[in-house]
Amino acid sequence: MAARLAGFLLLLGLAAPGPAPAAAAKMKVVEEPNAFGLNNPFLPQTSRLQPKRDPSPVSGPAHLFRLSGKCFSLVESTYKYEFCPFHNVTQHEQTFRWNAYSGILGIWNEWEISNNTFRGMWMRDGDSCRSRSRQSKVELTCGKSSRLAHVSEPSTCVYALTFETPLVCHPHSLLVYPALPPALQQRWDQLEQDLADELITAQGYDKWLRVLFEDAGYLKTPEQSESVLEGGAKDLAFQTLESCREAHKELAKELRRLKSVLTQHGIPYTRPAETSSSEHVGPKTPPDGTAEPLRGDPGLRGNTL
Repeated sequence: MAARLAGFLLLLGLAAPGPAPAAAAKMKVVEEPNAFGLNNPFLPQTSRLQPKRDPSPVSGPAHLFRLSGKCFSLVESTYKYEFCPFHNVTQHEQTFRWNAYSGILGIWNEWEISNNTFRGMWMRDGDSCRSRSRQSKVELTCGKSSRLAHVSEPSTCVYALTFETPLVCHPHSLLVYPALPPALQQRWDQLEQDLADELITAQGYDKWLRVLFEDAGYLKTPEQSESVLEGGAKDLAFQTLESCREAHKELAKELRRLKSVLTQHGIPYTRPAETSSSEHVGPKTPPDGTAEPLRGDPGLRGNTL
């Protein structure tokens, strides 16, 4: 009986409330930020890209419009390049590094035209690259199927792409004149006639033909080009004081190199003397009284009024 009572009291002692053993203390959970998938090549990466602007409107030969909305990729080495006609060109590093690179190599901007032919598609205003933006030129060539065939970087931050497609195999498939609306075709016909009648010079013809291409949306106007340059100038702003110091060191080093070259060839590099203000007042009139011709051909011959 005594043994049973002792066992009962022992059970009561174990069940009584008291401080919990150290081993049974509540576990502290520390939440760490999970970066898995940030640059996972198996997940869509285009959603992370931040374009500087919207693409230009679709333009050019109508039979190429069917390429809009499609993308064509090419894997070279550890990089995957993706060309989306009339949209952009992107590059994705195919590694498992936590900071694998993904960026925009250019956004659809304008055509390159020469000799009445669409020579290539310019993708500009890509991601910042030092003091400028990345840009790409896409050359369209004949091929059995539509595919991105080759990518290279002929100069820093400027990329060259070759896109093959059966849509350009016909010898007239990239001619500019047939792609124009009738009203602009008539303007071009008039320019040809004015050139034949010597009412405009060859330089004037080229000038007005470019204006015609701008009106068609194939080329950017000077105002639009200036806005692009202004946007690119923002990239020159230094993000940190250290980057500013590094740039200053590079400029100082280049200045010393240039001075050394000038000294080696015996060329003085002192600042030239200031000219008097009278030397800056308007164009000078020749002694014979004839007016000096203005620089820049306005594109007109003789008095057409």
